Amino acid sequence: MDSSTPRTATSFWSVIFAIFFGNFLASLSTTTINIALPDFMQEFSSQLQTVQWMVTGFMLATGIIAPVLGFLGDQLSYKRVYLISLSGFTICSALCLAAWNIESLIFFRIMQGLFSGLIMPATMTIIYQVIGKEKQAFALSLWSVAAMLGPAIGPTLGGLLVQYFNWHALFLINLPIGVTAILVAVRRIPYYKLSKKQSFDVVGFITVIGSSTSLLVAFSEGSTWGWGSLKTVALLIAGAAMLAFFIGWELKVKEPLLHLRVFRIRRFTYSIVLQAIISISLYSGTFLVPIFLQTVLEVSPMQAGLVMLPGSLMMVICAPISGRLYARIGPVWLCMVGVILMFIATLMLSSLTVSTTRFYIAFWMAFRYVGIAFANLTVTNSGMSAVPREETGHASSINNWIKQGMGSFAIGIFSSILASRTAVHLQAAGKVTEMVKEKAFTWGVDDVFVVATVIVAVAIPMSFLLRRKKPVPAAPAA
Repeated sequence: MDSSTPRTATSFWSVIFAIFFGNFLASLSTTTINIALPDFMQEFSSQLQTVQWMVTGFMLATGIIAPVLGFLGDQLSYKRVYLISLSGFTICSALCLAAWNIESLIFFRIMQGLFSGLIMPATMTIIYQVIGKEKQAFALSLWSVAAMLGPAIGPTLGGLLVQYFNWHALFLINLPIGVTAILVAVRRIPYYKLSKKQSFDVVGFITVIGSSTSLLVAFSEGSTWGWGSLKTVALLIAGAAMLAFFIGWELKVKEPLLHLRVFRIRRFTYSIVLQAIISISLYSGTFLVPIFLQTVLEVSPMQAGLVMLPGSLMMVICAPISGRLYARIGPVWLCMVGVILMFIATLMLSSLTVSTTRFYIAFWMAFRYVGIAFANLTVTNSGMSAVPREETGHASSINNWIKQGMGSFAIGIFSSILASRTAVHLQAAGKVTEMVKEKAFTWGVDDVFVVATVIVAVAIPMSFLLRRKKPVPAAPAA
């Protein structure tokens, strides 16, 4: 397939069908493991700090590999990158089943994360390179359904698998899904290649991997180590220095690893800034609510997952609606409505008490997720649709790189704010009892939600930056 290949209704649904399985597989694996951490601790006689790296290492790997996608796609084609990623992910799932100790399991999980980190940006790129512009918003909404369906059912499914089988089932379930995804992708996604091969930018590769690793580890562990600790400061300085060098190098080298020139497209740049703001606020809910439910309301992990389930399902329902509305009303008002809904819900979640009901939390999280469905998809499509087809792989790499970075940053910062504000409230309370501890923790959660509310408020006026330029009418003939 070349750049002039026609797009038909049949090819549209064939491509969507093919990328659905891969996206679902990658997103499912990020959420099924969390609920089973106690089982891994018992099985391998390990501490939580060690077992936690099954989640942390996986997430770090997905962020570290993201900037490399554009180069790999240009060299191999995005179909091949997708197939290699699916195959690697499925093989690593089988290796996790055969893990002989916690160290080997963590290693295979990190390898799984590297392949997972390529799947989502690869499938997003295929949408913008294969599907016509008039259907890209709707295609992205269906792409989002697959990406959100995993987190929606992951905690509940993970709980059921561990309860009625054992931890092996969490990886075993990936095998039939992975094989199906590979077979469907081989048959349904056409082979195409838009770019010529180029030399490998070794300097760019080393510096972007080094900077990503340093910054993501610092963001993830900063709240534990202390933001002023030598390890955290050293990683932040090293990461920032390598990132600055990487940017300077990529802008001057003839054949860069990552095409940063896409930032010359204003609408793409604005969308990345908005994406960062929305991502930071988004993670406040996904991070704080499960902790509050299990720590203060003392519900089980599975019950916490059920409280979060309506919100995730609302995202799945609203994503296709958002895709349809995008073509009718454009990105500005759709994004603004989404951000305002996020603002209202986040503000309402900043007034939690020790007697708050599960229904209250489920309602406002669902309300919040409706806003996220409208805002997130709109911002992503607005930026990606402004990028030329041959550059969309690099734009997708940047998009996912920023999301992963902001996610790690948000969780690290919010963890620190939660800890410090809880300590302040405990100190102000004087006499410390179990009830006082619960109240102090709850007030700390409320404080973090206030910060998240202020952050998302910044995105409301910035929605106007997504305005599409109106075509200039041709001058009348003389």
